[in-house]
Amino acid sequence: MTDVLRIGVVGVGIMGADHAERLARRTAGARLVAVADPDEVRAKELAGRFDGVRSGGDALELIAAEDVDAVILASPGSVHEEQVLACLAAGKPVLCEKPLTMDSESSLRLVQADREVRGRLGRSLVQVGFMRRFDPEYSQLRSVLAGGTLGRTLLLHNVHRNASVPHADFRSEMIVRDSLVHEIDVARFLFGEEVVAIQVMSPAPTTHASPGVVDPQVAIFTMAGGGLVTNEVFVNSQVGYEVRCEAVAERGSVVIGRPSAGLYSATLAADGSGQWGGTVPADYRTRFATAYDLEVQSWVDSALRGESVGPSVWDGYAATAVSSAGMTSLATGERVTVDLVDPLTLSPNASSTKEPS
Repeated sequence: MTDVLRIGVVGVGIMGADHAERLARRTAGARLVAVADPDEVRAKELAGRFDGVRSGGDALELIAAEDVDAVILASPGSVHEEQVLACLAAGKPVLCEKPLTMDSESSLRLVQADREVRGRLGRSLVQVGFMRRFDPEYSQLRSVLAGGTLGRTLLLHNVHRNASVPHADFRSEMIVRDSLVHEIDVARFLFGEEVVAIQVMSPAPTTHASPGVVDPQVAIFTMAGGGLVTNEVFVNSQVGYEVRCEAVAERGSVVIGRPSAGLYSATLAADGSGQWGGTVPADYRTRFATAYDLEVQSWVDSALRGESVGPSVWDGYAATAVSSAGMTSLATGERVTVDLVDPLTLSPNASSTKEPS
């Protein structure tokens, strides 16, 4: 065990820059030492905000560096498999932002690679960035449902809205793979079981979406125990960032993410801000600031102890498998069964829907 974990960040977009700031300013036991991105100018600009942080364009070079103990991957999902494998080969803990990879097959390869490392080291090295598990409200909701006072959980209702999406090449499939993936993990986390089927449906699209983009979308999950989960994802709502969840059980219900009592009305004010009588957060960094801080601090603390906590590589694979089925459903409109391997054929400890310690 060491006193300080030296960390490199791969990817310097919005999320990578936010993590760099978090590591440098607000995370105990962590020291940001390097950032890497193919856009070397942007990487250099980010590194320049902090003393003693270097920048580069090669992610694999950063991962292999002797002065980097652990890595946060905030890079595109299309390169996660190669980068996670490099972290495993180097024996370095990695916090990989969602999605784990872009398809079930590559995610399963990472599950198998992590199993081999766990066999040698006695611990996993991969944590997936499903930060809602660390959000105090979601954590409390999980505790209430698991405590049994409300009886068996029957339904979840999730709402996930963004004001807009930043890039013109945004596609309908990205709502399933990059946004709905959080609701997939929430469903597994709160029910404590797998999603076995998904159906994605769409109303007439908003005029604020790019041509051909199906937005909003409504997805229905069927859980292994028979529960149902409804999910609205609307990425061009024009108002702000809204995420809330209602759990319905046999003897009561619980709502989180709703900051007002009585009538709730999200509107667009004259100055362009989203309002409910207060202010709707502009984006996820505000809504889940505490969750991200707790997530990264927990990851750093566990890495320093030589342990592994939080969403596992199996959780990342399971979410990707549901997303893959969801993209098929988006194209066909049909209910699609999730093709998930039996975790017992991989490792007795592979499946983890437990609350992070």
